[in-house]
Amino acid sequence: MKHYYVGLVALLMFSHPAFAQPKPKDLAVDTTYLRTLAQTRSFQLGRPQKPMVTPDGSAVLFLRSEARSAKLSLFEFDIETGKTRELLTPEQLLKGAAEKLSPEEKAIRERMRVSTGGFTNFQLTDDGTLILLSLSGRLYTVERAGTKITELATGKGFLLDPRFSPDGKKVSFVRDHDVYVLDLAARKESRVTTGGTALKPNGTAEFVAQEEMGRFTGYWWAPDSERIVYQQTDNSDVEVWHVADPIHPDVKPTPFYYPRPGKNNATVKLGVVSIDGGATQWIGWDDKKYPYLATVRWAKKAPLCIAVQTRDQRELVLLEVEVKSGKTTKLLTEKSSTWVNLRQEMPRWLPSGDEFLWVSEIDDYPRLELRNRNGKIRRVIVGADVGYQSLISVDPKEEAITFNASRNPTESHLFRMSLKDSFAEPEKLTKEPGIHSAVFSRKLDAYVVTSRTMRSMPRSFVFGKNGKQLGELPSVAENPPRAPVVEMLEVGVEPRKFRAAVVFPHDYDAKKKYPVIVDVYGGPHHLHVLAAQNRWLLDQWYADQGFIVVAIDGRGTPGRGAAWEQAIYQKFGSVPLDDQVAGLKALTAKYTMMDADRVGIDGWSFGGYMSALAVMRRPDVFKAGVAGAPVCDWMDYDTHYTERYLGVPPRDAEAYKEGSLLTYADDLKRPLMILHGTADDNVYLRHSLRMVDSLFRAGKDFEMVPLSGLTHMVPDPLVMERLHGRIALFFQKHLGRPR
Repeated sequence: MKHYYVGLVALLMFSHPAFAQPKPKDLAVDTTYLRTLAQTRSFQLGRPQKPMVTPDGSAVLFLRSEARSAKLSLFEFDIETGKTRELLTPEQLLKGAAEKLSPEEKAIRERMRVSTGGFTNFQLTDDGTLILLSLSGRLYTVERAGTKITELATGKGFLLDPRFSPDGKKVSFVRDHDVYVLDLAARKESRVTTGGTALKPNGTAEFVAQEEMGRFTGYWWAPDSERIVYQQTDNSDVEVWHVADPIHPDVKPTPFYYPRPGKNNATVKLGVVSIDGGATQWIGWDDKKYPYLATVRWAKKAPLCIAVQTRDQRELVLLEVEVKSGKTTKLLTEKSSTWVNLRQEMPRWLPSGDEFLWVSEIDDYPRLELRNRNGKIRRVIVGADVGYQSLISVDPKEEAITFNASRNPTESHLFRMSLKDSFAEPEKLTKEPGIHSAVFSRKLDAYVVTSRTMRSMPRSFVFGKNGKQLGELPSVAENPPRAPVVEMLEVGVEPRKFRAAVVFPHDYDAKKKYPVIVDVYGGPHHLHVLAAQNRWLLDQWYADQGFIVVAIDGRGTPGRGAAWEQAIYQKFGSVPLDDQVAGLKALTAKYTMMDADRVGIDGWSFGGYMSALAVMRRPDVFKAGVAGAPVCDWMDYDTHYTERYLGVPPRDAEAYKEGSLLTYADDLKRPLMILHGTADDNVYLRHSLRMVDSLFRAGKDFEMVPLSGLTHMVPDPLVMERLHGRIALFFQKHLGRPR
């Protein structure tokens, strides 16, 4: 579950009588800037995306659109000359035809939160000569030297998850629920798996793996390019939920396998098969105790490894697979009294295949460990005091690593550290407060750093091995006319000290008192307060409509240690809301221009849940709320997310009751607007409809706007403009203007 600002088409509204009354003359919002913000996707369109340094370090490939177009093309930046050339556009391949997506591809993009069109991804062979792209379910290769384009003939049907083999001589993909391989030289296609169906597909990740585990693939190449390990999923016992568009009753509902808490998950098998076909060697582990297949990794010179989880996610085991027999050996176990966090980049085997890197939270904060081939720990490389976040690269000579870290969760910095020197300290590569990420060439002789800071929008800089800046990937994006006016700070007292942000109007008047909007998420696995200018562009627009906007990261958010993160376990209905209230009170005490008697709250997804919870449970604090796509009853959300934080029903039924909005429907006393996409296959419309029914039967006033045909993620510019303009008017109506 993630936080999104989305748009709406207001086709139907249930409202309390006051909504039908004429709008007061002093209610008005200026959507001019909002329209630009929507059309440019918060000024993100036109900026380089997904940079990839070629293996020889001579160039950087990247995707980029126009400033007000969401269609991505492929570009190449020459590091020596600093020149950029356009390698390929979607129009060159489509020749005027519209881009088409299969239902499966649409679902995968929804899981990955991809809303752009054109080339959304690309791959490069290990020698850097050939590029692989997909468009409209068809595959293409591009030769970098001469930009020769070749369409790979692959029969009928849409293709999913295309990939080069490690040797670059073959391309694999999933079609019609089976895995295929195409020999590039012979142009010969072979079917690797057989018997796949929609009910029992081969080679694709199940719903919860894509939505909650961060695993979007269901097959993996062997390092020798001769075998593939693939997932076989059986959905036979999983509930089928249907998504229908009420405005198109002539269109059949779309079925989804959707496992709910306490009910059956899909069952998963893992097998190894030759790319020439033949019998599958199934891999054996105790799948009754460990039903979740979390991670699969097969690195050169290293064994095939898998990480599996218990249903309650309190235990994770890393297993080594003996490929010929399918037998597994335990390398290590991670345990927790609540849940164990997943990290898809782990284990990371060193090039020799004799050691691997692993992340443990045994010291509360994550620490990076070096482990022997048998899983035994050798030493801690990055201690818990550094604030480790994620691994970026490993020196091929095993001399150093690069990683992201920060003890301040609002920031993410780059560090480099020796693996050979046991007494080495991490060297910080980035200085300016912000969010910094990087990609390296294979030999680490060139790299690209993308930085988001409070002073500037995202920029991507190219560096050489010695750390010298060699250039910048060109952007054609528009920039905001004015930077947001944001103060970032800590409020509260230990052990409940919160990271927070305050956004002021550009025309702020110190003589006035301002109504307050809490921009909330409040749930686990998400940081809402970030030291990045682009995070605050929309909140700035709200502030400029006559509000002060605040955001608070309470307990449950990552980056503050396991104890902080796990404080919300089985307490969704209390701890996250208590922290929002405590943080808000600390802010209004510090900033006297905030009117503590006129506070509204707005959020989407878990934030929508928090908004509704806030006006129902704490009407003394929150005077109006906007709940976008709220999870109203956690018994109707998916297994892997919900059981991780609330436990497994029926054993933990009380935690579900405490966290359900339906429990508090009788307590609603404040204005509440509910927004929900009718085609949402993440937080189903059922959630809001059940809450609407409970509120209606309780005789409560509320507003409900169903968003016809829209999902959990809605990037349409016009819809975005209408949505936020509507929300701002709602808060002006119920909170008033600056006084």
